[in-house]
Amino acid sequence: MNQIFDPNYSDSEDKTLISEALGGSRSALDFLVRRHFDFIYNVALRYVLNPDDAEDLTQDVLVKVITKLSQFRHDSDFRTWLYRIVFNHFLTMKKTKMENVVSNFDEYGAGLDSIPNQDLTVEEAFSLKEEVVDAKLSCMTGMLMCLSREQRLVYILGEFFDMDSSLGSEIFSISPENYRKQLSRARKDLYQFMNQKCGLINLDNPCRCPKKTKGFIEAGWVNQENLQFNKHFKQRIHELVLSKSNLCDSLLEEKYGSLFKDHPYYNKSNSKIKILEFTQDLEAKKIFDL
Repeated sequence: MNQIFDPNYSDSEDKTLISEALGGSRSALDFLVRRHFDFIYNVALRYVLNPDDAEDLTQDVLVKVITKLSQFRHDSDFRTWLYRIVFNHFLTMKKTKMENVVSNFDEYGAGLDSIPNQDLTVEEAFSLKEEVVDAKLSCMTGMLMCLSREQRLVYILGEFFDMDSSLGSEIFSISPENYRKQLSRARKDLYQFMNQKCGLINLDNPCRCPKKTKGFIEAGWVNQENLQFNKHFKQRIHELVLSKSNLCDSLLEEKYGSLFKDHPYYNKSNSKIKILEFTQDLEAKKIFDL
């Protein structure tokens, strides 16, 4: 399991890497960035709904973190310090383009209704099977945009990644009870919409991923030449995080959470990370005391 998701996570390795990075070790800085890059990217993707924007956001926020590394006090928890900077940036950044497109559940539901249901032939079902999955992933991720920023972020951390209320409360500077209440409220808002609209949850609903796929392609929501969600991953979220949430709401069924935890976990830290090129710049080193 990725150490970031280990319930017994220790940040001693992070602190060693920070000391070495501030001492001039680029390899330590490289390892530190890659150690947290994937998790931040995966949260960002669900937060902004666009892979390119999510990668840019991850790069931007890690620049901010790197420039503040010398301010970190080793007597505190690095992971909390790091994610507080990261997620505060998410909450206060300027409005994203998808936030201008998707604003509430009523509008999102109307958009889904406007896409005609089209049955796939046997041949189409086979040839479009990857597109169907991409349609499902993009549609479910799009639902998250209907939540307020704070609800969305709490939901992603609590439902997708099983962040417990102790760590969540430290990151958001709220009480554990308040964190649990926000997560419960976000769950109920999202699940109420899914119960009314989504055929994955309620079989009485006519909306089905295969029936919407051709319409999604025609509307440009699914790009057959460049699938946005159903590619570049090796694992599912449920393979990395705890199998059972610590914050399950007794009013909600487990099948809701399992749908989101079956989404891909993208491994981007093995690709070219522009922030690491930035740190090679001599002027940048002088400015940011690297």
